[in-house]
Amino acid sequence: MATNPFQAKATLTVGGQTYTYFRLAALQEQGVADLGKLPYSIRVLLEAALRNVDGFIVEEKDVRAIAGWKPKGLAEVEIPFMPGRVVLQDFTGVPCVVDLAAMRAAMKRLGGDPKKINPLVQCDLVIDHSVQVDYFGTDDALGKNLDLEFVRNRERYEFLKWGQQSLANFRVVPPGTGIVHQVNLEYLASVVLTKKASGDTLLFPDSCVGTDSHTTMINGLGVVGWGVGGIEAEAVMLGQPTYMLLPEVVGFELEGKLPAGATATDLVLTVTETLRKKGVVSKFVEFFGAGARAMSLADRATVANMAPEYGATMGYFPVDDETLRYLAETGRSAQQVELVRAYFAAQGLLANAGAPTPQFSDLLRLDLSTVVPSLAGPKRPQDRVPLKDVAASFKTALQAPLDQRGFALPESDLGMRSPYTSSTGTSTTLGHGAVVIAAITSCTNTSNPSVMLAAGLLARNAVRKGLKVQPWVKTSLAPGSRVVTDYLTKAGVLADLAKIGFQVVGYGCTTCIGNSGPLPDAVAKSVRDGKLVAAAVLSGNRNFEGRVNPDVKANYLASPPLCVAYALAGRVDLDLSKEALGKGSDGKDVFLRDVWPSDDDVRAAMRSSLTADAFRREYGALAGPAEWQAIKVVASDLYTFNPKSTYIQEPPFFLTMGHAVGKIDSVKGARVLAMVGDSVTTDHISPAGNIKADSPAGRYLQQQGVTPNDFTSYGARRGNDRVMTRGTFANIRLRNLLAPGTEGGVTRYLPTDEKMAIFDAAQKYAASKTPLVVLAGKEYGTGSSRDWAAKGAMLLGVKVVIAESFERIHRSNLVGMGVLPLQFQDGETPKTLGLTGDEIYDVDVSDDVKPRSKVIVRATDHKTKTVITFVTTCRIDTPVEVDYYRNGGILQMVLRKLVK
Repeated sequence: MATNPFQAKATLTVGGQTYTYFRLAALQEQGVADLGKLPYSIRVLLEAALRNVDGFIVEEKDVRAIAGWKPKGLAEVEIPFMPGRVVLQDFTGVPCVVDLAAMRAAMKRLGGDPKKINPLVQCDLVIDHSVQVDYFGTDDALGKNLDLEFVRNRERYEFLKWGQQSLANFRVVPPGTGIVHQVNLEYLASVVLTKKASGDTLLFPDSCVGTDSHTTMINGLGVVGWGVGGIEAEAVMLGQPTYMLLPEVVGFELEGKLPAGATATDLVLTVTETLRKKGVVSKFVEFFGAGARAMSLADRATVANMAPEYGATMGYFPVDDETLRYLAETGRSAQQVELVRAYFAAQGLLANAGAPTPQFSDLLRLDLSTVVPSLAGPKRPQDRVPLKDVAASFKTALQAPLDQRGFALPESDLGMRSPYTSSTGTSTTLGHGAVVIAAITSCTNTSNPSVMLAAGLLARNAVRKGLKVQPWVKTSLAPGSRVVTDYLTKAGVLADLAKIGFQVVGYGCTTCIGNSGPLPDAVAKSVRDGKLVAAAVLSGNRNFEGRVNPDVKANYLASPPLCVAYALAGRVDLDLSKEALGKGSDGKDVFLRDVWPSDDDVRAAMRSSLTADAFRREYGALAGPAEWQAIKVVASDLYTFNPKSTYIQEPPFFLTMGHAVGKIDSVKGARVLAMVGDSVTTDHISPAGNIKADSPAGRYLQQQGVTPNDFTSYGARRGNDRVMTRGTFANIRLRNLLAPGTEGGVTRYLPTDEKMAIFDAAQKYAASKTPLVVLAGKEYGTGSSRDWAAKGAMLLGVKVVIAESFERIHRSNLVGMGVLPLQFQDGETPKTLGLTGDEIYDVDVSDDVKPRSKVIVRATDHKTKTVITFVTTCRIDTPVEVDYYRNGGILQMVLRKLVK
């Protein structure tokens, strides 16, 4: 139970109702904090600690530590943070609910009450990751894709219905509604939360963690929140705080305004490039300045959304008058808007003009007027390319080495052409750079009316000029919510988008998470036969290798209007700033400047089409499509796992655990399972896309009677550990340096030097009880907050990952699954140490290990017996993480506590 040691509890009356809250000013009055100097994001963390002081989970010293935040020379201080909500999407949410069901079963086996395994905070799961673009370019594409979604996912949806009916504080937003982060922004988030506590109605800032890294989108609304792994989210659901080191806060001042022709997408790609170069991993970024205050909230949300791409924990915009305006215009009640205004004003959390600028750990500045139209690619979101340089950049990438994010084509292959015949019988040839996918997708942009309407207006202008999309381009429009369809219709541009092939295909992430669906057979044949470096242009946030489509190697992020433009051009190897998109109906060249809508046209379309009533109507009942409503299940304390299911299985994490906690011991005689380079993402480690028929996962599914046509994807099968373990390190673009010359999930089984699938090698190592190690370069585990990247590694037998650096969420997930993350010393790499990966590894870790302590590793050449000894830093970062690791994982620790 919370206490009140700082005498901060007070009342606030709004709209005739009285609330209790914990005054930050009380800390100022007592000399504990100088609030005006604290970044707004730190003030929100401070409020959470002040409100939750109980002397056990949150102590007085935690409040004082946060209140004493300093811009420079910040000591490594661990703090607990108890978010107000948890947000899930279905790919990561299904395994979360599977874990909860498995914990209930384990609780019963251990003699406890299964009903103790229940979310204690509000959890919302939005089904948005399951729809795939199988049908496109027709008016019935939406309905057909939805029908297929239910055929493929009915078993998963039945399981989620069980969760909705059997778990407390658990709500499911049905399929066909929208993308999780857009739904969070437009509907779920309230900016202030209330709950009953000791007879009072307690008022406090909205905050959340989500099982998707782009949870940061909500930072644009002034809500503190970020992505975590599923295992961390489950712990928060069960009443545990998320622990973190008190972060540095980088202030990013925005000045001026965007020039004509530049979009919020161009801005976020510029911000991403800038902050990646700066280095902000595990830091907060807080935006301020006149340029930030003048930005629309939709533009702020676009910038906040891509915090994972620039590496920050958050990209935060404090609450101000623009926040209040957005709440009103998206259908929130007048009472809620006034509650937000009154509470944030009372707490000194409103950042309107005239408020003092906080102190920051570091400062960056960007003049918005310098932003130019841009794309990012062909392999990473931080690799921004100005529009005028895309063609030259792509041509350079064709011959650039693989380790420089190129395609390493020999000179002789640069002019390769491959025959293609369209469905109407038109024949031509395709070359490198042919755009085969153009997708308006992803909450990063679909939440922003300015860029969505710009795409529609560009389509209208293109139709009037007589332009058509090239026949080899797979086009798709996946609005992030039904409100988008409403305003595109009211603006009169949805029909124009449809005329050039951008019909609505579904309400979900689609292409951005790899659910692009197969290319048409003729296109796929042309690409494969010619071994072409084909391209996709999408309005997404991720373009890592192998993510978008297995036949597409070059992937570019772009604004929605540029997605339309490249679909019309059909190629990325041309300069759209001066080369024609194509010929109009009059036979004359049409250039991008001829069809690009003016800023005045976009603003006029927004004024005429956006209404608060649309938001209230579309988010009213949330009953879902008829197929969802027809699913009937019975609530029960325990879920009955079907041993024949290929979607939902009871995971092995808790099957053998007992009441006792073991001791941390050294790792002896380990072999390397995989040795990888820099920027290996969670997509590489645990892909979400297609399952190859000849892969270990594909062979397993066929043994269970599943045909390749019904494989769906790794993402859809995350509730089945049998599939996911076999799919770990199975990305088709993974390059394991232990097996040079190969691509995909291949390794060498070192005792016999045989090349084989990573899963098959892991099975052989398991038979001889040999622990496993992964060696990695910089930024290991970037990308999605994909807990199966850690779960799968653990189930393969990986005990230790040694990397040059880790991305925040994946490092946390490894610890949460009982896998030890170690970091090479600065300047040391496997190459500088002379490691080949063939060695036998001993890791000196013991039960008295301390956070960030030094750990000695010895690598012994199995032939010469030469020993390479090197020192690593233990990336168990906090004391509580030591407990997680000692228990074998965070959920095991929580379960043991609940049993007691």
